[in-house]
Amino acid sequence: MRPIWQKARVLRHQTTEAERKLWTYLKGRQLAGIKFRRQYPIAGYIADFAATEIRLIVELDGGRHLERGEYDARRSRRIMCNGYCVLRFWNDDVLLRTEDVLAEIMRMIDVTPPRPSPAFAGEGAESEGPT
Repeated sequence: MRPIWQKARVLRHQTTEAERKLWTYLKGRQLAGIKFRRQYPIAGYIADFAATEIRLIVELDGGRHLERGEYDARRSRRIMCNGYCVLRFWNDDVLLRTEDVLAEIMRMIDVTPPRPSPAFAGEGAESEGPT
């Protein structure tokens, strides 16, 4: 079985029209300076788009998701248990109502504060070593 990161790499080359369109707005920190990654492995799944610094996942659903409601709900719960907020949009919404989708993502960016990196958790503490 192929490791998840290899599967994510393959999926980056098999994007849907909706994913390509949304990516034009998310890539290169164009949206509020937030870095988004596409086809990002998280919690055993591959998220369509992930902004790890604010723990936000954006998922795009096509027609096949109509039959996979329970799977998608379970997937979202598992991702949320890892501290992420999950936004879901239909492909048609991205293609036909792009501005509305971007506005909703911006609303979530505004209410989701960035989390400090664990690497800086000890910053500011007094040193106990020799000076």
